[in-house]
Amino acid sequence: MLRTRAIVVGVLLIIAFCSWVGAQEGLGNPKTGMALYEQNCLRCHGGNGEGEGLEGRFLIVPPANFQSAKSRLKTDWELYNVIAYGVAVSPMHGWRGRLTDQQMWDVISYIRLLAPFVPIS
Repeated sequence: MLRTRAIVVGVLLIIAFCSWVGAQEGLGNPKTGMALYEQNCLRCHGGNGEGEGLEGRFLIVPPANFQSAKSRLKTDWELYNVIAYGVAVSPMHGWRGRLTDQQMWDVISYIRLLAPFVPIS
């Protein structure tokens, strides 16, 4: 009985994890995202997303490096929330109201081209 429950829980966890990873596949258009990134993000995050943009080097709190393991482990939903609402006590302000939801997903899609999502193994 206990073994059967453990197997069922294990199978459910595998299904949930696979669904979570599958949900990471693009909701946005990377081509549109590239144009938006170049217009709004490039100055701080840099051309390859390493956080070394021309204006980013002068910030006390450095911009996110999308190439880092920490950033690559973030889900698309986590990136969406950072873009939409910003990061407290940092120069990363929220873009909600300036970008549509679709535009934010487009930017995330482009960021994933620069630095693909790496799920925890």
